[in-house]
Amino acid sequence: METRIERDALGEVRVPAEAYWGAQTQRAVENFPISGLRAHPALIRAMVQVKRAAAVANGELGGIPADRAAAIVQACDEVLAGRFEDQFPVDVFQMGAGTAFHMNVNEVLANRANEILGGARGVYDRVHPNDHVNRGQSTNDCFPTAMRVAAATLAGGLTAELEALAQAFLAKGREFAHLVKSGRTHLMDAAPVTLGQEFTAYGRTLQACREEVERGRLAVCEVGLGGSATGTGLNTVKGYRARAVALLAESTGLPLRSAPDLREAMQSQRPVGILSAAMRTTALELTRILNDLRLLGSGPATGLRELELPEVAPGSSIMPGKVNPSIPEMGNMVMFFVAGLDQANAYALQAGQLELNVMMPLMAFDLNLGLTVMTNAVRVIRTRCVEGIQANEAVLDRYFQESGALATALTPVIGYARAAEVTHEAAHGRVPVRELLVRKGIVREEEVDRVFDPRRLTDPHGEDA
Repeated sequence: METRIERDALGEVRVPAEAYWGAQTQRAVENFPISGLRAHPALIRAMVQVKRAAAVANGELGGIPADRAAAIVQACDEVLAGRFEDQFPVDVFQMGAGTAFHMNVNEVLANRANEILGGARGVYDRVHPNDHVNRGQSTNDCFPTAMRVAAATLAGGLTAELEALAQAFLAKGREFAHLVKSGRTHLMDAAPVTLGQEFTAYGRTLQACREEVERGRLAVCEVGLGGSATGTGLNTVKGYRARAVALLAESTGLPLRSAPDLREAMQSQRPVGILSAAMRTTALELTRILNDLRLLGSGPATGLRELELPEVAPGSSIMPGKVNPSIPEMGNMVMFFVAGLDQANAYALQAGQLELNVMMPLMAFDLNLGLTVMTNAVRVIRTRCVEGIQANEAVLDRYFQESGALATALTPVIGYARAAEVTHEAAHGRVPVRELLVRKGIVREEEVDRVFDPRRLTDPHGEDA
């Protein structure tokens, strides 16, 4: 491999001749061969958007010469258009605060800007990574800003998919509204509900989760750009902070706002914690719902089989004809993973010291990966599972008729103690409660019909009408 010699504060470094990165990126490649994982495309894009906003603001306000600002902007636009995707080789597990990744972006943009101005890669006499691309900036305000921009962008996709999944459950709730079934508490027969009521509740849970994620998305839209090294704005030109944030908001389409205290925005990554916690809560709720679908669809001969889940793949390498709830199983694994990422974020969140939290690369990786896999999983759960669920009406009706918990509705008529006796006798004799009541003459048949009317059992006050 042909190389060129570059120099940084520690001395000479051999850099691949064709690379757009420079000395500090090359040191990071050699220092951190840890995971083979690279920065999420959303983080690269967000950092380049930060750099573009900074270059425009500095060019307008006299922070850097206009021609150099224009070259940097053109370089940013080329990266945002999809060029140079292979020029960001820094491992996600790197030096604290993301300095290596930040300098990787600075160096790529500087080298490309130099080319635009007629210079050569590795010669920074026209555009310098630190003096021009990074004018008035620091890893300490650029990286957390990029991290939040990337997360807010990806979270928008998650909220849209959560709402779509919620609507799919609500649609099934309407479709199944007339299907009465045995409720279950403690996994034992309980007072009846409709299948529609169960699915509607799932939909409303997911709508509430979507609102939590949206609150987290809005929280990370507060940024500390302009704080430079310690939140004081050292080395920035007057007006830079407000202009850079406004430009960044315009280019991203996000409701970004400058943090009221840039020191606080640098010390604390509280907004990241808010979004991560909302993702964890959503993951846990969705895990619960997916487990219900697996349980209600279990069988076909020896399970509940109240639901028929879409068959998407053969389920066994040895048992012919076996089909498993593959989509909910995938969903469970993704949700467990997202919950685990939140635990890592929790450790990183409390690890800040004094003016800076240096664990941001881990937070960025966790947020971006978690949002990506969760968004994709939620979409697949909707399109390949929930939208195709069918109800097994015969099974639902049989369980409803045989459930001893129907006697709950008799309590106002014959009292709790007598109703309990009937329930036990029906269960042990495997006789439907309705039949036992009439056979023993405990309640007249017409009274049984009235008490056990499905609408009266599942919506006694007409609140679901």
